[in-house]
Amino acid sequence: MNRVAAIQMASGPNVDANLIEAGRSIQAAAAAGARLIVLPENFALMGLSELDNLKFAEKDGSGKIQDFLSEQAEKNNAWIVGGTTPIIADEPDKINAACLVYDDQGNRVARYDKIHLFDVEIVDSGENYTESMTIKPGNEAVVVDSPFGKLGLAICYDLRFPELFRVLLDKGAEIFVVPSAFTAITGRAHWETIVRARAIENLSFIIAAAQGGYHVSGRETFGDSMIVDPWGTVLDRLPSGSGFVIADIDEDKLTRIRRNFPAIDHRKI
Repeated sequence: MNRVAAIQMASGPNVDANLIEAGRSIQAAAAAGARLIVLPENFALMGLSELDNLKFAEKDGSGKIQDFLSEQAEKNNAWIVGGTTPIIADEPDKINAACLVYDDQGNRVARYDKIHLFDVEIVDSGENYTESMTIKPGNEAVVVDSPFGKLGLAICYDLRFPELFRVLLDKGAEIFVVPSAFTAITGRAHWETIVRARAIENLSFIIAAAQGGYHVSGRETFGDSMIVDPWGTVLDRLPSGSGFVIADIDEDKLTRIRRNFPAIDHRKI
């Protein structure tokens, strides 16, 4: 068995402060035995507007946020899934929302660029989000080999598109890691339902690390970071506040469930 953790934060516009908090949580999760640690979406920056992503965007392979992730992975002898980092895109005034994975030696082993962008008006609260204004979407589903199993990478709004998870499954995914920043309203309505649904329908573990709390921009995120097993059981969760959830990933359990309940093999479409 391998112990994994998901960190929950309420990040703000100060990158240095966010990295200090993330570092403390990573250290605490590692001290509790976690060897795979997932940070939430926008862990290093929840700006006052979408344009802040452009100000703090980094070149691929170099920058304060990327250096932090590499150093934390090596220092804590843990694999780290770095939520999202704003990486300069090959399009003017755009970034990629990149989920970066580092092994326990501090080497980057994978990058996934968010495919589904959150361009949504939430009528009940008057919130408007237009990620496509500053983010260039990715176009590749990414699965990475790890000591814990094959990790399928997804980000927040991706959860609403089960076809992506089927592609990840067909690439061999056994554990989905999903850094997120769900709004309070959409989180209350849908978060647990779709996180558990993606686990159940794909007979896979899910590590869902969320932003949770009130942000300087006035935004409220839902939180409720959780780790879910292939049967849809919530192994640990943090409804609100900053901190982390932790659980053991049992590969034998995954194999046993997939063998005894072979729904994946029964697909017709």
